[in-house]
Amino acid sequence: MSFTPGPGRTAWVGGAQRWRLQLSLMVNFFLLMALYSGVLGVLLPNQIAEISPASKENNLAILFAITSVFSTLTTPIAGALSDRTRTRWGRRAPWMALGSLIGSACLFGISGVTGFVSLIVLWVMASVAYNSVQPAMTTLIADRFAPETRGAVSGIVGAGMTAGLTAGTVVAGYLAGERVLAYGLFAGAIAVSCLVFVLINREPPSDRMPRRPIHWGTFFKSFWISPRAHPDFAWAFASRFTIYMGYQAIAAYLLYILRDYIGLEDAASNRAIANMAMVTLVCLVVSSLTSGWLSDRWQRRKPFVVAGSLIMGAAMLAPLLHPTMMGMWIYAAIIGVGYGMFMSIDMALMTQVLPEAALGDEGKDLGVLTTAVNIPQIISPVMAAVLLGIFSGDYRAIFVTAIIFVFGSALCVLPIRSVR
Repeated sequence: MSFTPGPGRTAWVGGAQRWRLQLSLMVNFFLLMALYSGVLGVLLPNQIAEISPASKENNLAILFAITSVFSTLTTPIAGALSDRTRTRWGRRAPWMALGSLIGSACLFGISGVTGFVSLIVLWVMASVAYNSVQPAMTTLIADRFAPETRGAVSGIVGAGMTAGLTAGTVVAGYLAGERVLAYGLFAGAIAVSCLVFVLINREPPSDRMPRRPIHWGTFFKSFWISPRAHPDFAWAFASRFTIYMGYQAIAAYLLYILRDYIGLEDAASNRAIANMAMVTLVCLVVSSLTSGWLSDRWQRRKPFVVAGSLIMGAAMLAPLLHPTMMGMWIYAAIIGVGYGMFMSIDMALMTQVLPEAALGDEGKDLGVLTTAVNIPQIISPVMAAVLLGIFSGDYRAIFVTAIIFVFGSALCVLPIRSVR
């Protein structure tokens, strides 16, 4: 593979190298999202319910809030530091390798925890490490792929991400009673995958690139990206933020929704969340791959992101109107179509609204955009817990609020002008 020197940029990949890189990214994102969904959606809620059954909803909200604060801070900082990393292995590879190893060690440690405070400490450490991996992987799309090909790349990676979200829930649902095995499987898979990735997709060395010394005052000021100077970036951030506010409100409490809203027993709810995830998997993979291909063919991003948001909102109406397992099955299928469409194109759109003046700062800027996912992980579960308190445990309040946020995301995409 040859690389053309440039100001902070290499030549775009092509041919067999491009396919190997994008398939490797798909596998890594698949495993990382599987870990997040399986651990956050099933394993941790089950463990928290065992530790303190009477306060499981509030404790889950506390866990999400505390760890998401650290995740939100970690992502842009790690992205910015990876922009400045100078090693013979490149800028992104060291963050992927070390972050995955540290995160997996902490994650496996959670399997032996019996106290809530210890659980929080280890999960904070794991989430900080994994959130150092994610911006490095995301930035490789901006680093290595030409803009006109990013729809297909984003579609393939998005299919992996959405399939991972589903597969993680399936695996965790069936292994919920085998905690050590479940945590070990997730931890080992992502560590091995990241190490293999950096070995078979060698990044160009960065040790000869111009050094970028860190002046801490300027460094932290750089994380503020003016909405007035970069309105498309701001609207993209708002779109991501609102859709994840809605999506997370339901996803974080899905296990408890099946138990307390639908009325399933504990064991049945674990099986149901796994079976629903399999339905979602089929729909989202087809949606992601098709949307990515069509987006590149038509060179359009916005219509797919808008449509994905609207379809997700429609999915959330089903259990609101029909609080039965049939309503949840309908939700599982339609959310797969909408979420697959949104995620597959959202990543391509994000890479095309980065401030042009910030060449060489792609990791930092994409890290800032990633906080639009992390911040809802702080606010959304707390918001859901507050809503349950106000409305006496009525989960319909969460569904209504989630629908409003998700529909609002579609409105935020419309003003973007630099991307069609």
